[in-house]
Order: sequence, then structure tokens, then C-alpha cells
Amino acid sequence: MAGHSKWAQIKRKKATEDARRGREFSKLARALQVAVREGGPDESKNPHLRTLLAKAKEINMPRETIERAIMKGTGELSGENYEELYYEGYGPGGAALLIEILTDNRRRTASEIRTIMSRGGGSLGESGCVSWIFEKKGVMLVPISAVDEDTLMNIAVEAGADEVTEEGEYFQITCPPEKLEELKNAFAQKNIQFESAEISMTPKTTVEVKGKEALSLLRLVDALEEHEDVQNVYSNFDIPDEVLKEAKA
Repeated sequence: MAGHSKWAQIKRKKATEDARRGREFSKLARALQVAVREGGPDESKNPHLRTLLAKAKEINMPRETIERAIMKGTGELSGENYEELYYEGYGPGGAALLIEILTDNRRRTASEIRTIMSRGGGSLGESGCVSWIFEKKGVMLVPISAVDEDTLMNIAVEAGADEVTEEGEYFQITCPPEKLEELKNAFAQKNIQFESAEISMTPKTTVEVKGKEALSLLRLVDALEEHEDVQNVYSNFDIPDEVLKEAKA
């Protein structure tokens, strides 16, 4: 598991439930609105919407919040006109940062993200400077306690997975984005619980970051993810476990 993925799991457990869920609801509602606007409200014909609805179910997002976001996407309710952008740059230690944005004010967001990056010891770069490092993948995390390795491997390979790795408390399974739903269904049919399943930008290579630079980088990633317009922050950092534990404390 890349260091950034590991840190995301630590934060998920660390964050207070109310604060984390409130932030997730707001960002997911925005993503639902855009997905419906671009691909329509029929989830059987809109894979991205289907994935977002599954995530909404996982985090117990209120039904009325989901329906309101969908209605904004179809135009039945008035809503902001969000634009999807990616900002690229580098953080402390030379780690690549790919920042996924949904905003209704490109100029304001660019200024605010640039300020966060500067204060956190990072810098924004030109379009394309780091995006080549990442590739879109389906990523699924299954607790090791939920299934034995042989069973998991058989299910994953049969459902079209690319790779299975054992990382700490989890098996991490990667697959082509279009195979993620098939993979989820395969595990559901076997009544095997999974921690998360999402489309992500995974790094082809990683950069080891240590010491104070690692702590500064984690603080920068956290600050970016707190911004209301930031949907996701992807990075290729690999930080030693002892540093991640120190940051968690």
C-alpha cells in the first residue's frame, strides 16, 4: 500500500465521526450533482454515479441529501455550476501531489490552494507536471480478518483484478476502473465484508519521505483535504510506519 493510502486509512480511524461525516457528505453531494449532470440520473447507465451512490450508502449519507444532490444535477433544483479541475504540484520531500477539485469559482479556488501549498512548504506546477505519475484504478481494501488469502486471490483473479498485496491489516486489490463493480459484487456474493472500494489515482512510482519533511508533507495533505473544493488529494509519498504513527499521535 502506498504511503498515502496508508495515511488515509489512519486518518479515517483518527477523525471524529461527526466532523468527518459532515465533510464527506458535503463533498459527496457536490460529486453526485456533477456525475448526474454529466452522465444522467440512471445509475445503470452511469457507472460513476453508481460508484458514488455506493459510497453514499457506506457512509450512511441521508437519503434526502442524496436526492437533493441528484435533483440539482438534473436541473429540477437550482444549484451551483461546478467545474472539475486537477491542480498539480510538489510537497515537502519532492512528493508529487495531484489535487482533484470541484469548484464554482476557479479563480478563488486557485488562489486559496496556492496559499495552502505555499504555507505548507509545497508549490503548484504546470499542468501535466505530475499527472503522468498516476493512473486511474479501482482500489479495494479487504480486512485480513475477513477472508483467507487463497480464497481472496481466487475471487479477485476471477473478477478481473490486476494485483493483490498484503498491507498491514488489509489486502489491497487493484483493478481496471470498469472492473470495480464486478469485484465488489463477487465479494458480496460470498458475504465477505470490505473496508472500502473506490476509483482512485494510484502512483506508478513512489518517493520516500522521512523525518520533519514527512510530517510537514502530512500536514500539507491534511490542509488541502480540509478545503471545501478539494475532492481528493493523491500523492506518491512513501513514509516509514514509525513516522505515520508519530503523526497519528
